[in-house]
Amino acid sequence: MDSLSELLQDLDLNAEVFFSGSLCGLQAFDAQEKAGQLHFLKSGTMVFMTDQGHRVVLNRASVIFLPEGGNHHIRVEDSQEAELVCASIKFQAHQKAALVDNLPKFLFIDVEEDPEVSHTAKLIFNEAFAENQGRQLVINRLCDVFMVQILRYVMMRGTLELSLLAGSAHPALAPLIKSLQESPESDWTVESMAESVAMSRSKFAALFKETLGKAPMDYLTDLRLGMAQGLLQKNRPVGLVANEVGYDNASSLARVFKKRLGKTPKQWLKERLLP
Repeated sequence: MDSLSELLQDLDLNAEVFFSGSLCGLQAFDAQEKAGQLHFLKSGTMVFMTDQGHRVVLNRASVIFLPEGGNHHIRVEDSQEAELVCASIKFQAHQKAALVDNLPKFLFIDVEEDPEVSHTAKLIFNEAFAENQGRQLVINRLCDVFMVQILRYVMMRGTLELSLLAGSAHPALAPLIKSLQESPESDWTVESMAESVAMSRSKFAALFKETLGKAPMDYLTDLRLGMAQGLLQKNRPVGLVANEVGYDNASSLARVFKKRLGKTPKQWLKERLLP
């Protein structure tokens, strides 16, 4: 059995279609507790907006997936119309921690960009409106397939690493992974990490390497660099970025950048900004 199959062997999702039809004007979608939301834009043009200020215009058949749900709005101009079907997808508590918390807040997948994901979304909604025996069971199993395809999609694009998924799914390591992500600036050592999960240093280091495929401090360095790259692209000063991700000053961050990426933060950012 491959690694992803092992992680998802007890996957059990529940879905419920709550809207189907044409939209015009502004429609609010409220957060549903412990449920993601799946929208399938069959045709037309719409504007997707979140309460955090994100705004995306979609004018082609697309799958919109919000793993954590969340309050959002869809607007369709008066001169246009959008045909949309929507469903909530509920996760088991342990699945939410392992899967949902590591996915992007929302995904937009063009039907032509990934036919497999789109085809499964279509099947979910087609089944929802058919009055066949066993309808809900089929919908739930299709959602299992959809989730696996979503994970493949984000991993192929480098949005999510299987190792991170494995770490977050491990009951002993999951709290530590979350702490590292939330507080990369803390003065972490292998000893302090091991202490946080109540293990000896050697046992912890071996388990971490076996589960995530890299040593604890290597993982922390990669995490800090990834966060630093995101902050640099927001035009944050290098010195402040260094402090936010756990380095004493800009020079310390530059040394790590140079060692891992072969260039300084400013050189890396300059290359990113080139047309």
